[in-house]
Amino acid sequence: MDSAGGRFIGGYEERVVSTVDGLTIYVREYAPLAPVTGLPVICLHGLTRNSRDFEVIGPRIAALGRRVIAPDMRGRGRSANDNDPDHYVPAVYSQDVISILDKLETPRAVFLGTSMGGLITMLTATIAPDRVAASIINDIGPKVETEGLAKIATYIGRGLPLPSWAAAAQAVRDTVGDAYPERVHDDAFWDTFARRTFRELDDGRVEADYDPNIALTFADPETTPVPDLTPLFQAIAGKPLLSVHGEISNILSADGVAVMRGLKPDLHTVEVPNVGHAPCLDEPEAWDAILDFLARVE
Repeated sequence: MDSAGGRFIGGYEERVVSTVDGLTIYVREYAPLAPVTGLPVICLHGLTRNSRDFEVIGPRIAALGRRVIAPDMRGRGRSANDNDPDHYVPAVYSQDVISILDKLETPRAVFLGTSMGGLITMLTATIAPDRVAASIINDIGPKVETEGLAKIATYIGRGLPLPSWAAAAQAVRDTVGDAYPERVHDDAFWDTFARRTFRELDDGRVEADYDPNIALTFADPETTPVPDLTPLFQAIAGKPLLSVHGEISNILSADGVAVMRGLKPDLHTVEVPNVGHAPCLDEPEAWDAILDFLARVE
């Protein structure tokens, strides 16, 4: 059942909406500060993440006068798991996004997508172009590097519950620490990272905050060729577009950014120095670029 009105928690309203196949999706909604300055922004997280990834920039964007919608995609966070793992694919997520926008009476929005969220953005623009007014894609593009996909394949769906939040923080530091070399010794950074990506169980242990069955539809690049996403990218290339790129990313390379520039000469770009996959978007370089971009679009 959809919630007509949600619950206000820490500056955002919690909503629950239903997809076309009846699954319940959890959404954080940040109300814009008056006056309203532009279209809403829908924030779409990466493969193993959830809406908590946007707990810093969500309120910042709302403070600019834009409504912010940040869902947990099916199988993540507080959204329901799917009994059919074959539904854990971007085409279904895109339909979910359209359902969310419909239920929240949002005909058009600016899309902000990190990694898988950027792919969902491209797919949504392909099947429902009028819904996407402009796009910010974070560390993803038409050319995806095999190295990064192979790294993800080593850990997705394989983690066991851990005894404490400290253990979870160390686990994420061990897994993705090479993407944030300047933060390797920053304990507070990794504690925050863990609390965004793990959940606490009734017995006090913590585990990754997603259905491990999402791994069943993840294409291992060692056995499945990496697809060319150019046709999907072209669906967003005709409208304002900002690419955020981690300088040392193993998913989006400098060559990948060059491919995007070749397809869209007026592409807005920003490189976040000494950060891999994916920028958190609150880095000064990333946030300044987002701020500038949003000031230019409706």
